[in-house]
Amino acid sequence: MEMTLQLTIDCADPQRLVAFWSEALGYIPEPPPRGHATWREYWAAMGVPGEELPEGAGDVPESIVDPAGRGPRVWFQQVPEPKAGKNRIHLDLKVGGGRDVPLAVRTQRVTATVERLVKAGAGVLRITDDPDMGQYAVLLQDPDGNEFDVV
Repeated sequence: MEMTLQLTIDCADPQRLVAFWSEALGYIPEPPPRGHATWREYWAAMGVPGEELPEGAGDVPESIVDPAGRGPRVWFQQVPEPKAGKNRIHLDLKVGGGRDVPLAVRTQRVTATVERLVKAGAGVLRITDDPDMGQYAVLLQDPDGNEFDVV
């Protein structure tokens, strides 16, 4: 049996995170299945009762996909409660190129990505700049407060 991986992120505003993480990962909003104008229409056709869907759910995509088909689908699941604490799992956006790349080049790549993501709505939480250890990384949070690293 084939297994696939979906990353599900609880959030208050799926559309906001679809826009942010599409920019961050180079993904695209997932179009509804063939023959359906919206995900909501698809879910209704599958028998999901309307009372189980929050207002506006599925009217626009709430998931993103890798256009190359390599990475996992990411679904932003609307939940009523706010984020309460530190993530127990987070994403690392590895843009530096690894330890074989000079630290100055990695730092430049990380910084450029961080600047782009801050413009898209991220907030910087901490910068780890330790040349003696050959490390430069930035801890950010997405618009819903979920932490992730750019390394």
